[in-house]
Amino acid sequence: MSGTTTRTLADLKDLAVATALPTDKPKREPKRDAWGRSYATGRRKNAVARVWIKPGKGEIMVNGKRVGQYFARPVLRMLITQPFLVADRYNQFDVYCTVVGGGLSGQAGALRHGISRALTHYEPDLRGILKVAGFLTRDSRVVERKKYGRAKARRSFQFSKR
Repeated sequence: MSGTTTRTLADLKDLAVATALPTDKPKREPKRDAWGRSYATGRRKNAVARVWIKPGKGEIMVNGKRVGQYFARPVLRMLITQPFLVADRYNQFDVYCTVVGGGLSGQAGALRHGISRALTHYEPDLRGILKVAGFLTRDSRVVERKKYGRAKARRSFQFSKR
């Protein structure tokens, strides 16, 4: 096909199929420690979550407290359990994590990111599902810094004509 010209999209597709590289990617190996746990770090805003998961009954401990005690709002608890629900692994893993920095919303987002990454380390086959759902992407939005000569990042001081 090297001597022919491509005039239509069908010709381009045929050319792409003919020269496509094999998609046999090496199979990812699970990353587990001596106790059968997988570890990952999740980040959101200024919060950092260190997450360990292992097979269990679905208990989630955050900074030594149960998830319902640490995250009182149901929306935040729902955010944390989303990776398990999408991967169809609800109540199959115990989660132990430490979270520092930021507020509760950022901490919940960091925990969701960390749980998603830990799940992909424990079961690499779940990576595609979690990636499509957008849980493996680190949300890079952070608070804009304050500038000098301004009240906040963009807010000016009140202008007085007289």
